Amino acid sequence: MANESRPCPCDIGDRFDYGGRGQEVQVEHIKAYVCKPPASTDKAVIVIHDIFGWQLPNTRYMADMLAANGYIAICPDFFVGQEAWKPSNDWASFDDWLKTRNASKIDIEADVILKYLSEKCGAKKIGVIGFCWGGAAVHHLMLKNPLLKAGVSLYGVIRFFEDRSSLLHPTFFIFAEKDDYIPLEQVTLLERKLKQNCKVDYEVKIYPGQTHGFVHRKREDINPQDKPYIEEGRKDMINWLNKYL
Repeated sequence: MANESRPCPCDIGDRFDYGGRGQEVQVEHIKAYVCKPPASTDKAVIVIHDIFGWQLPNTRYMADMLAANGYIAICPDFFVGQEAWKPSNDWASFDDWLKTRNASKIDIEADVILKYLSEKCGAKKIGVIGFCWGGAAVHHLMLKNPLLKAGVSLYGVIRFFEDRSSLLHPTFFIFAEKDDYIPLEQVTLLERKLKQNCKVDYEVKIYPGQTHGFVHRKREDINPQDKPYIEEGRKDMINWLNKYL
């Protein structure tokens, strides 16, 4: 089970030394990082950051990976100017910090970004991916937003939405076998509820031996034993988007 004194074991992992190939833009009241593919496309993916915010190089690396695979990728600041969590912060204050950053209260921002992608980028098919806090936000949007076509939730915090499983769109859930924050019994329960209530395609996949954050917070060059799973998670994510967008 998760360590109660540290409600989220989101250590920042292997922070990538990565500048990004995209650019920062202002979309109404939201700052965002955008990366576009070399060829024009009408497909876009919204990337929802984890607790470390929209400027984390690792998350921008994932946005650029999506662009390299032919998608317009946008990573907005879903904290809307509020400070991201810092590794040096006191974990005892995490719950209070989280109260003002609710993963289910992102609908206004999501609508602003969807409008921008549609009107300014010519996007017609839009999906969403998210990590940790952002994975929970993906779960929320897949339950609620009619304009998105598909989602990938990477180690999304199940307890935020554990009673809700009537998804509107195909959703892929990526979990780590050795996640200190998301116990496997929660994953099993989610799967059971999806089986009972979900009318669209979904998949729940657990990656052996992996820990929370493995797809975007582990560098494959310094974690050779984990490299196959990091690569598999990224490939599965792209394949799901390719299938439904």
